[in-house]
Amino acid sequence: MQILITGISGRIGANLAKALTEAGHTVRGLIWENDRRSEKLVGLPVELVEGTITNRADVEAAVAGVDAICHLAAAFQGGGPFTNEQYFEINVRGTFNLLEAARQQAKGLQHFFYASTDAIYEKYIPGGIPEPIREETMKIAPGGQYALTKYLGEGLALGYQRNYGLPVTVFRFALAVAGDEILNFPQFYLSHWLKVYEKLTTPEAAQVYQQLQALCPADEKVAQRCLLLARDENGRSYKKHIADVRDIVQGFTDALGKASVVGQVFQLAAPTPYTWEEAIPYLAAKLGIDYVDVNLTGQVTTFYEFDMSKGQRLFDYQPRYDIFAMIDDAFAFREGRATGVIPTHSKR
Repeated sequence: MQILITGISGRIGANLAKALTEAGHTVRGLIWENDRRSEKLVGLPVELVEGTITNRADVEAAVAGVDAICHLAAAFQGGGPFTNEQYFEINVRGTFNLLEAARQQAKGLQHFFYASTDAIYEKYIPGGIPEPIREETMKIAPGGQYALTKYLGEGLALGYQRNYGLPVTVFRFALAVAGDEILNFPQFYLSHWLKVYEKLTTPEAAQVYQQLQALCPADEKVAQRCLLLARDENGRSYKKHIADVRDIVQGFTDALGKASVVGQVFQLAAPTPYTWEEAIPYLAAKLGIDYVDVNLTGQVTTFYEFDMSKGQRLFDYQPRYDIFAMIDDAFAFREGRATGVIPTHSKR
């Protein structure tokens, strides 16, 4: 297939391009002029077309003749700051431009993937979410302009599937990590929670802050590296479901061209969630550092996981990288032993 990837210079886009070309597909990428992240694409047999998804002419030129589109480009929190207008122009109008171009310029289109996000769910609520999150039944409550505009993009994409027959599939990504990022995840560290509780003013939060200060090592360098096993007020470990970039790429390659996924929404994430109770002792042992065990009262709990059965049923989605594999491979990446993964950032 001839496949267009928007956002090809991103961590998911670059690794997806690598996987698709290795599978024998021809890949075209729409990329901003002078995008320094394009350095990571050097050596890949991809065609790079300069332009933006907000420019209709650029989009039409990029879409012409392709068999599939993987629409990853977006304005997101980590790439900003963006104004509300910019979020709308990039995430909504940009998606509209691609859908219109696909409808008019790519008559033989076999697949249009729209990359969405789990940020559209109301995941952080008092007490957490006891049952696994399912795509069709979880409450949609986008918080912030990024999540809101991504959800609007979902509606556009699925609307074009219903009204014009475009072969659309929506993927909602869990928080994605690549390279050695998991080793620096802020919520694993005592220093992060000190900053959080320093800003809280309730009496119970003040007590936790005092406890965190008492547990904090006197040596500043040691304190910055101290891990924290987070629990809720009842002593239940925090639980979270994220994704390795490689498993997200696997979702695209597994679903590409399959009729069973057209018009459907799927959550992409790791094979299992993780708890702090599992991850923190393992990470501490690997890093050779200490951790503290704290009930974080006065704080909305992180406690959720995704039901992965829909993807398994409709396109045999089999993600491979759980939290332990992510941590092990992060060390391999940091030590220069990792192979087959394009770095998160280009070297400058």
